[in-house]
Parts: sequence; structure tokens; C-alpha cells
Amino acid sequence: MKPLRIALTKGRLEKATVELLEDIGLDCRSLRDKGRRLILPVGDGSLEAVLAKAADVITYVEHGVCDLGVVGKDTIMEHGSRFFEILDLGFGRCSFALAAPKGADFFGGYRVKTIATKYPKVARRFFQSRDMDVGIIKIEGSVELAPLLGLADGIVDIVETGTTLKENGLEVVERVADVSARLIVNAASLKLRKEEIETLAGQLEAAIAGRKERESR
Repeated sequence: MKPLRIALTKGRLEKATVELLEDIGLDCRSLRDKGRRLILPVGDGSLEAVLAKAADVITYVEHGVCDLGVVGKDTIMEHGSRFFEILDLGFGRCSFALAAPKGADFFGGYRVKTIATKYPKVARRFFQSRDMDVGIIKIEGSVELAPLLGLADGIVDIVETGTTLKENGLEVVERVADVSARLIVNAASLKLRKEEIETLAGQLEAAIAGRKERESR
């Protein structure tokens, strides 16, 4: 039988996922010494890792070329729909937040506000939940620039420490959603390879619980 194929988000989530896979006893030397390879065997070869950008992880899982994926909840909220999200992996924690220039009364007045964001769908859903009509401008780079240049009244973005906001004269107005890495599964794969997927997910869940127990001591 062909190996289970798991798409990993390159970068910090990739490193944390490798550590978790090692926690459940899988040999991940190929991932630690990968060179320029993007498809790598894991453990005894029953698992195969594909390294990709976050949005592409979702695309590969949705189209079934990968059975599973590890991706941030932020990417899921913006891009995903046609898969199952089965496990919170507990790392990559941050949050979506609405931020505006320090001291600004963002919710005051009647003028339609303009929001800059890399995540227009997330921003739109948030303001719809507040029954607010806003203009949304998609920004690919540093969204903190938009209020500084007078392009937007505020931003919706991922916030970890808040240092970047503070250094650019911005502050969190309201938290939108908590974010962490999630394990996602292709719908067809969950039916056809249910036992293998549930076994792997169970091992990962046990390893996460073990980490939490050690940290609480």
C-alpha cells in the first residue's frame, strides 16, 4: 500500500511538526537533512511528508493528493472548507486581532471604516458579526503600514507578542480569534484509510497530552 502522505507547512510549523512526529517515535532524519527535496519518507516509509506553503497545504489536501496536512487555523479560516479538521496540535499559537492607531476611537462615529488585511474573508466575517459595514483592502506585505500611510483606519492581522504593533504606534482593539496549528484530513482519505489516519491522530494526541502533563509539573 502506498504511504500516507502528509503536507507540512514550511518554516516554524514544519519544525514543530517534526518534533511532534519524533515524539511518537518516527525517524525524521530525512526531514532534518532534507536539502532541496520537497517530498520525503518518514519513519519506516509508511508516512511521506510533502513540504509546502500554508495555502498550498490546504489545496493538496482538498484535492486528495495528500491525505493529511498540518496548517495554521489562520489559513484554514481564510482558505479552507472541503476537508475535516481533526486535531489541535497545540503549537504555533497566536491570535487574529483588530488593531488601530493608539488612542483612536475605532468604533466611534458613523463613517464607514477601512480595514487593511491579508485575510479579507476573516475580516469580513468578523465585521459582519458586529453588523458593521467596512471597506476592506487586501495587503500582501506589512499591513501595519496601511494606517501609517492613511490608507486604512485599522488592520486585521495575526498577532503574537504585539511588539510590531507597538513599534508602529498601533494597539489591539479587539481579539478576533485564537489560532494554532491543526491536523486536517481529506474527506475521501478519512473513509478509505480510516484506521491508519485514526491511529496516527491518536498517537499525536497522546504525545500532545504527554507534553502538557510534563509542562504542568
